Amino acid sequence: MTGVRVAGVGLTHFGKHPERTGRDLFAEASERAFADAGVDRADVEQLNFGNFMGELSEHQGHQGPLMAEAAGLTAPATRYESACASSGVAVREAVKDVRNGEADVMLVGGAERMNNLGTAGTTEALAIAADDLYEVRAGMTFPAAYALMARAYFEQYGGSREDLAEIAVKNHDNALENEFAQFQRAITVEDALEAPTIADPLGLYDACPITDGASAAVLVSDEYAEEHGLDAPVSITGTGQGGDKMALQDRRFLARTPAAERAAEEAYDDAGIGPQDVSVAEVHDCFTIAEVLAVEALDFYAPGEGIGAAARGETTRDGDRPVNLSGGLKAKGHPVGATGTSQVVEMTRLLRGDHPNSDAVPGEIGVAHNAGGTVASTTVHVLEVDR
Repeated sequence: MTGVRVAGVGLTHFGKHPERTGRDLFAEASERAFADAGVDRADVEQLNFGNFMGELSEHQGHQGPLMAEAAGLTAPATRYESACASSGVAVREAVKDVRNGEADVMLVGGAERMNNLGTAGTTEALAIAADDLYEVRAGMTFPAAYALMARAYFEQYGGSREDLAEIAVKNHDNALENEFAQFQRAITVEDALEAPTIADPLGLYDACPITDGASAAVLVSDEYAEEHGLDAPVSITGTGQGGDKMALQDRRFLARTPAAERAAEEAYDDAGIGPQDVSVAEVHDCFTIAEVLAVEALDFYAPGEGIGAAARGETTRDGDRPVNLSGGLKAKGHPVGATGTSQVVEMTRLLRGDHPNSDAVPGEIGVAHNAGGTVASTTVHVLEVDR
């Protein structure tokens, strides 16, 4: 079984681009990925593309071949949909295909156009990732769902809004030098605490923004990289996926995310490492409480101990294990279908040394944690760099 290398990566700026189409955004991201990889488009054997709400935001389904055309490919293409984990799943399936010899070269990525719908329209579109019959029709939105999870966490383990504010401050600081980030401005704990409440105990700065953007990565087999003399020092050495019941009321836990726990365990086993070996992480912080749940699910912390990690300086850029050096979804942005691949893109740049925050990476192994809905779907990928 061959190894899988990240030959090249590309992003658009994450932000407000309501006038641009999804295909336009993905064309830009894929162009950058091919330029970075030095791989001929004619060698690409398959495209895996992640997108969640294209039918609602652009009245466009069947996006696989559309995005292949935008990327300048004639290869077969498949769209993957798993809510906010859409392109995380696309990456996982691409890794499996390269390992199994189905392809030596694959393009994987995702895109989402959201701002053209406006805040109310985007909120309604995102809500279809929840249980329509038992959650959405009762008025559930994702800020409300994560607020319930935060309240359950506080009740079971303790914690405060100040602890969550520290996460927001950290991730905004990390995004300052990231040219692709939506928010490149610092905030303070006071800013976060004084912001309007969106769903108690979550305030405005506890939530990620509405984002347009695209991401892409060229994955190749070890053999292809060697034969073509590619400079591709980063490999995806582990992959895992987990699932849980859709509706919160059907779950055993509100203050834990078993889907992510299972995905992490599978990814670690696949890579032959343990959580203690991981030096840096990109996690799915759609809300600040989600970062807490993620670092615990990844087994960096026992349940109840992750809440104060940012305040203690353990997950900051100067900490022993920095989390979300890209700025995370919180500040980098969250174009839903693009997010999973964008985490792999950012981790690749961080590990190989060409990210503005690469100097904060204390080791050679990173993980990317991508979640869908209220973590009913999760992927975790382990990336390692050859020094």
